[in-house]
Amino acid sequence: MKTEFKQKPIRSYVIRGGRMTEAQQRAFERWWPIYGLSLHDGCINPAELFSRSAPLVIEVGFGMGDSLLEMARKQPELNFIGIEVHPPGVGRLINEAGKLRVENLKVYLADALDVLSDCIPGACAARFQLYFPDPWHKKKHGKRRIVQPEFAQSVHQKLVPGGLFHMATDWEAYAEHAMEVMSLTPNFTNAAGEYQFSERPDFRPITKFEKRGTRLGHGVWDLLFETVDASPE
Repeated sequence: MKTEFKQKPIRSYVIRGGRMTEAQQRAFERWWPIYGLSLHDGCINPAELFSRSAPLVIEVGFGMGDSLLEMARKQPELNFIGIEVHPPGVGRLINEAGKLRVENLKVYLADALDVLSDCIPGACAARFQLYFPDPWHKKKHGKRRIVQPEFAQSVHQKLVPGGLFHMATDWEAYAEHAMEVMSLTPNFTNAAGEYQFSERPDFRPITKFEKRGTRLGHGVWDLLFETVDASPE
């Protein structure tokens, strides 16, 4: 299974090496037909996709999928779509989801920007999650960060009125960058107050990665921004 993406001059990720385990490879054979979505299938209808109408949560960059799987299991009243570019993580997630018979989850193995552009309809998501994205901490790589004005506008278009954008990062400089971008994006309001970071909401699990960082003294910054109606002219 290869990652689906369009050619573009700048990407927010690097396709990392590493073999998939036999279990992850078998997961694509057994579980991809149930959980997998293709960029080439075009725009989705979430209600038809999940055979029900329910609030939709979209997560970009779920890594190995542990927290996304936990959220899907603990919030069965919600539908979840995960987007990830690394096959081992996708394989692991669908393998665990399949064994647990999780029914409220679908997955793209694709570039998130392509999925948002070609597959996700407007005003369909109640929540958009971006947890611990690649920080691209070197100044010369700043343009590779996924959180840019165009991305923020795209996220806004996919959220329902009153929808929530939630980002978490353990890089303070990236948190400040994202805060600036989101604060300047029209029709978003900071749930914690202007230029304020939020407490971790109960729905975001604490990952092994985050626990390790905490032990090492690393901070974590959460940003919660809600969509608001445009001001009347």
